[in-house]
Amino acid sequence: MAAGGLSVERLQEHLQQLPPAARVLLVKRLEDAARRGERIPGGEALLYELRSVLRESREPGSRRDNVARQFFQAVELFLIDDSTHKRQGRIARASLEPLWRWICRDLVPQEAATYNAEVDRALDASDSERCHQLTEAFQNVVAERIQSALAAVQDDNKARRRLIGQIGTLDALDDVRDLRMVLSGRATFALIGTQLPPRIRNLADAELNNVKALLDSPIGAKDELLPQAMILVMSRLAAPWQLIRLGVKAAGSDNVSRIAATPYAACITLALAELDRMVFELQTRLRRGVGPAVNLLLESIHDGIRGIRTELDFTPDSPCGRGLGAVRADISEVLESHIESTPGHVRRLLRPPPANKIAADSVLDAGEIAEAEALLELLAICRNHASELAISEMTARVSTRRAAIFGYHDARASGRVAWCRRGRTAFPTVAA
Repeated sequence: MAAGGLSVERLQEHLQQLPPAARVLLVKRLEDAARRGERIPGGEALLYELRSVLRESREPGSRRDNVARQFFQAVELFLIDDSTHKRQGRIARASLEPLWRWICRDLVPQEAATYNAEVDRALDASDSERCHQLTEAFQNVVAERIQSALAAVQDDNKARRRLIGQIGTLDALDDVRDLRMVLSGRATFALIGTQLPPRIRNLADAELNNVKALLDSPIGAKDELLPQAMILVMSRLAAPWQLIRLGVKAAGSDNVSRIAATPYAACITLALAELDRMVFELQTRLRRGVGPAVNLLLESIHDGIRGIRTELDFTPDSPCGRGLGAVRADISEVLESHIESTPGHVRRLLRPPPANKIAADSVLDAGEIAEAEALLELLAICRNHASELAISEMTARVSTRRAAIFGYHDARASGRVAWCRRGRTAFPTVAA
């Protein structure tokens, strides 16, 4: 189910029917509430669906007008939807609007006014080449001014607090540092992107050697840009956790301490942050309901945890061990209510009502059957991966009630379950 008890399909259909201006306004209101720390029931799921509809329809969204969208195109690869945790090299989508206001109001107001006017004219004339030239020049100016602004407040606490207030994001200084890195290195990242395969199924052997040689080559990234370059590599990986193999290759060892002494130390932090991002996505998707997408995501999280635990040598009390422990604890918390609710949900579905309340040829609700099937599939995956996901005790406790869940005819094996009578007893049976 989605926000407000609507199915995902019905919610998407409703959002698509809204006028574009209404969708834009709704995104703005939800993002403003999130920045203020207000929790709206179903708000994250609704915002997730709104952004999906906006991207599919290619509407600009409330965070940026058309001019700002041109400016932030270089940042798109490094954006994340989760604004609750700052992650290295990443910028929350919700931060783009306050960053743009700060750039136009405080950082380079005159240059921004000129840029807005000229890009507006270029867009009206459908002159994409002119628009690109203007954006490139303005991005260079912004990157330089950010560097100057950060240097000016480095040893001045009062000025630093004033700058943080002007920017207005939760992680203001880190956000503008990451923005400067992306803008400064965009040509490098574009060149690296042309040299990487579109999809890397397994970062090992020759493929691993090629990627590391590319990052170490003269066309590769400088050390300060290496975290963003590795995010670019990770975006091409079928299994993002395999990014850690760059660190193992650089250190010639799987020991985390030795990897930390190399320029590729950030690969571990980035891999853990990607796991954390996937857990956030899992939480968001579960609010919309269980299903194949949730199961695939859970499989990916499990593979990531297993890969990190298998290929790295670290102790539980090391930064890597604590980071992985925090991810596993979050997964357990996210899954707990769904795992615990499965037996009761299935029992309620299959428990026969009084015989005198069963109408002739009545059948169980197809939607409830589908939801029960999805919960059972999720429970099966959780049981198979309980050790890596740190939910062994929880799944074992639920499995002791296995007879209560599977004691009836298996609804998953049928497309139709009907109530039948035998004497005075009503029971569910699978229709042929």
